[in-house]
Amino acid sequence: ISMEFRNLSKVYQDVISDICHKMGVGMAEFLEKKVDSQHEWDKYCHYVAGLVGIGLSRLFSASELEDPIVGQDTELANSMGLFLQKTNIIRDYLEDQMAGREFWPKEVWSRYAKKLSDLAKPENIDMAVQCLNELITNALHHVPDVLTFLSRLKNQTVFNFCAIPQVMAIATLAACYNNKQVFRGVVKIRKGQAVTLMMDATNIQAVKAIMYQYVEEIYQKIPSTDPSSNKTQQVIATIRAMSLPSSSMASRHHYSPIYLSCAMLLAALSWQYLSTISKATEEYVQAGEN
Repeated sequence: ISMEFRNLSKVYQDVISDICHKMGVGMAEFLEKKVDSQHEWDKYCHYVAGLVGIGLSRLFSASELEDPIVGQDTELANSMGLFLQKTNIIRDYLEDQMAGREFWPKEVWSRYAKKLSDLAKPENIDMAVQCLNELITNALHHVPDVLTFLSRLKNQTVFNFCAIPQVMAIATLAACYNNKQVFRGVVKIRKGQAVTLMMDATNIQAVKAIMYQYVEEIYQKIPSTDPSSNKTQQVIATIRAMSLPSSSMASRHHYSPIYLSCAMLLAALSWQYLSTISKATEEYVQAGEN
């Protein structure tokens, strides 16, 4: 790593060293305290993911693949990271609980339970889902920034790199919204759904259409009795206004059937390979523990 770092131009070294320093200091801060307030939730997500978004954006501009504004507008770049990190934290509630980790902000969950772990108890499932919906509503507030950020990108490779995780995140939130399964197991989007998102998210109009599709899915599931229902409807209205596509999600139709077949096959094989490697690693670790 050190050797590769020294081979980079100074303009890239400066960005990387600055971001790594800030991230290290921030993560050390949260070694000694938990995430209590929503402000601290934003702060923690900034340190572990927002800074990544800012650093990458600065690199995109430094390379001249993108305009200077992409790297200069740190607020939008930070939102890119926060949206992804909050989605992961929301989805991984049960996994984190089993590992003794807590990242949901106490300011929110304390209104629904005495302890964060209580949300996983069957008798508390209704309150747990209300807490879940409030956090998803919080995360959705980053979507307008995400759309603004992506609309500024000009390089196709950079766009794909930035857009694909974001559409995966909105699909994940739609699957998690008002879903009791978050407190019982793992909620994931389907493999075929993931492949479709990767192939569609190639331009800003397609991404807007995807965002519109999934916020509509969330809107249809909003319970009238949910304490956050008004806030959820308001943020969805804002996203709708920005996402109304001028054309339908038709980007994948630009590709030939042969290309589509090859891409689908490659994605399926890659997914299977990663699953096999993951399983082998788990078995290796378990064998070592035994």
